Amino acid sequence: MTLNKHVLDIDPAAETARIVGWLRKNMAGLHKTGAVLGISGGIDSSVCLALCVKAYGPERVVSLLLPEQDSDPLSEDLARLLAAHYGVKPILEVITPALDGFRCYERRDAAIARVFPEFDAARGYKAKIVLPPGLLDEGTLNVYSLTIVTPGGEEKSARLGPVEFAQIVAASNFKQRTRAAMVFHHAELRNYAVIGTPNKQEHDQGFFVKFGDGAADLMPIVHLYKTQVYQLARHLEVPEVIQRRTPTSDTYSAPSTQEEFFFRLPFQTLDLLWYAQEHQHSPEETAAALDLTPDQVRNAFSDFSRKMRSTEYLRTPPLNLGALGAPAPA
Repeated sequence: MTLNKHVLDIDPAAETARIVGWLRKNMAGLHKTGAVLGISGGIDSSVCLALCVKAYGPERVVSLLLPEQDSDPLSEDLARLLAAHYGVKPILEVITPALDGFRCYERRDAAIARVFPEFDAARGYKAKIVLPPGLLDEGTLNVYSLTIVTPGGEEKSARLGPVEFAQIVAASNFKQRTRAAMVFHHAELRNYAVIGTPNKQEHDQGFFVKFGDGAADLMPIVHLYKTQVYQLARHLEVPEVIQRRTPTSDTYSAPSTQEEFFFRLPFQTLDLLWYAQEHQHSPEETAAALDLTPDQVRNAFSDFSRKMRSTEYLRTPPLNLGALGAPAPA
């Protein structure tokens, strides 16, 4: 297919019908009777909720609000608006006590304090981790920095060493895994299926937590680029305020967009570049179609390849000897 800026345009009505049919067929195959999903006020979970309501009716869809102490209050407000919009009654499950039990915040903050000794969440300090901007022009590697925000609003940043980075991420991942445990709890109560909300970028580039937000029975939008998810959102009449919201990780206490935390490009650009790489368009052809330089395209292609290689373990199912065809012990 010729590469152009409209190559990812879809027929949203036809795609909605296709996904809804798939949801119904596979729910029956799982011998489940309804759907459970967490909703965050973000575009992906909003589209998934709308699709589930079309597939099963609002009476067979359970939406969970799963905030914790670092969550943006706007996320819960928008999730409630969304649930009301589609006629679904939300269930609130605050996961902060569970995270305290895991010492999530204590473990994370200990690593932050090794980089910035003055950091004290109890005094109002906030923090986030981010990747460097300027991917197209600089082609920098995915080396994270830690940014703290003082109670007075001053930002300070420093490059994260591997030990501190691993500890912050490992502690923060308690959040997604705790949410997954709660979603599966509500699903098992009702013999419902768990709906996963990752899109194509999140799944294929590794922007999810294994056995956390990557855990699900059905993933209705995992084949869609982010810009295609927005096309479905418009067709499904997701509230405009959610469509306009900048995608955020909503994981760290300081505000962090998905672009600065992981993807490093706006989705309109990222999607087209990634499509071009997946369909083996050359950097020269891609550059001409997207008004970029070949070097900018090469920088993006290299970043995508690194992310996919380094996160392959996330997409790998548990390995076992039987799957390798090993003979049974005598």
